[in-house]
Amino acid sequence: MTKWNEEVIVMANIGLQKYADAIKLNDPFEPKLAGTKNREALVDDVLVILRNEQAGTQDINIPDDYEAKRRLIRALLNIRQPKPLNREMMLKLDTLLQLEKEEKQTVAAIELSAISHDYPKTDVSGADRMVLWQGDITAIEADAIVNAANEKLLGCMQPLHDCIDNAIHSGAGPMLRDDCAEIIHRQKSDEETGNAKITRGYHLSAKYVIHTVGPALGQDEALTEAHEAVLASSYQSTLELADEMEDIRTVVFPSISTGVFGFPKDRAAEIALGTVGSWLKSHDHHFDAIVFNVFSEADRQIYETAIQS
Repeated sequence: MTKWNEEVIVMANIGLQKYADAIKLNDPFEPKLAGTKNREALVDDVLVILRNEQAGTQDINIPDDYEAKRRLIRALLNIRQPKPLNREMMLKLDTLLQLEKEEKQTVAAIELSAISHDYPKTDVSGADRMVLWQGDITAIEADAIVNAANEKLLGCMQPLHDCIDNAIHSGAGPMLRDDCAEIIHRQKSDEETGNAKITRGYHLSAKYVIHTVGPALGQDEALTEAHEAVLASSYQSTLELADEMEDIRTVVFPSISTGVFGFPKDRAAEIALGTVGSWLKSHDHHFDAIVFNVFSEADRQIYETAIQS
């Protein structure tokens, strides 16, 4: 490998120290709240400001129904490019997101039972520190949740798209996208598959979000060993990055690269369990629980099969 190629690779994956201060990673997030807690008034005010913020959205009709208005706010934030935030809008949006966070039923990662307890006959390495949990990843109280990101790291920009990237960015608020944009700006390249970056969680129940880009398989594309190696790298990179942060003791993984990314779910579960288990066994670490999050009953059964096989 030439020296030039080595320098390119280094630039393509900047380390934590190169961006942590720029995104105030170690500063506690303390939202400044508006004077009112009237949700309907907050939604109306945020929607007017957000709709008029950019060309192309100013003529959108505002619906009468509260839930429809709230969905429109989410859709407009989904397509919003990173840029300075209107102070009045952010006061009211932060207040709205905090109210929604307070009303959400959450579960604490540290209180969930380990795989070794729920499946005592498993031979999965590290099962005493692993958890299988079914639910909404934005509703779990953990030190860090993992986002299955794309190479831009800017979140899903399809309005109301049903993917974890969209859900996490929508729950956290637009400052998450701004932080990701700052990281990519400093890196001077898209995020490579298998790597990971970390931001604050903002309005999520988790303190941090770790963004990793797993492999994507095209339609009818056959799974290869290279795909499997990159998926394993996403889990490894996430754990190594989380281990750099002393206050991260619980980490929640989704099923990276499955769903719209096309990775076969059964093999993805095997790689997730095997990679995390091997990493925990071979590293000194401070993790109390590594949670594998699934959303559907079918996905839970896939993990249960892998755990018990």
